[in-house]
Amino acid sequence: MGFYDLTGNVWEWVQDWYDENYSKAGPQDNPQGPGDGTVRVLRGGCWLDQAKDTRNSFRSFFDPGKWFKSVGLRLVRTP
Repeated sequence: MGFYDLTGNVWEWVQDWYDENYSKAGPQDNPQGPGDGTVRVLRGGCWLDQAKDTRNSFRSFFDPGKWFKSVGLRLVRTP
């Protein structure tokens, strides 16, 4: 059992709101982002990106009210 294919397919929505400066001021261990905002964090890159950008630490943002073919989400279930 393990994780496979975590990056490179589509950008993954995460729960965090995006703030350009939050990673400098916030906690270094699992920063959650600000309490609110206008755009959400995306992680992982997608098939449209260069290989160097398809990694879990690669971070971007997008308006949660918009749609784009390279943005998705990961469903998780606790065993």
